[in-house]
Amino acid sequence: MKFLIAGLGNIGPEYVLTRHNAGFMVLDRMAAQYDFSFTMNRLAYTAEHRHKGKIIHLIKPTTYMNLSGKAINYYLKQHSIPVENLLVVTDDKDLPLGKIRVKPKGSPGGHNGLKNIDEVLGTQEYVRLRFGIGNNFSKGRQVDFVLGQFPEDELVQLPEFLDKAGDAALSFCTSGIQATMNFFNQ
Repeated sequence: MKFLIAGLGNIGPEYVLTRHNAGFMVLDRMAAQYDFSFTMNRLAYTAEHRHKGKIIHLIKPTTYMNLSGKAINYYLKQHSIPVENLLVVTDDKDLPLGKIRVKPKGSPGGHNGLKNIDEVLGTQEYVRLRFGIGNNFSKGRQVDFVLGQFPEDELVQLPEFLDKAGDAALSFCTSGIQATMNFFNQ
């Protein structure tokens, strides 16, 4: 059985440790933990990981956040993966830092990356893993906050949060959506 995990973010050194790149960060942490690496391919950095009998394709789209659907659609077709085996990992300003929420479907909630995926795939029926980045910004400063880097005190906490998100992503692939939500959405 094959799965696609897509971590959302923006390419380029100016975005490396920004909150909006939480999806990339989760996948990078998984790569370090499970000793696989990403290579540059069409529309995305890609990797393959075998875990508990499952073949898991991982992508970090190079299309920038707002065009993530193009890369996801390409790799779903490339590997003949049904949309129900897709997991999208994204940042969420409505969750406290490090809190994760796994959902079987949903609206984009103002997230332009999810909005584009919905448009390209023609559905909102795909699994999302939302990674909390907090919302400690004043009115009108959302873009600066989301595209800003994690401060030092939050960076120290990140590895533990990223590990938990990676565990949830793998749980979806091996145990299914319901068991994953029951365990990780607490």
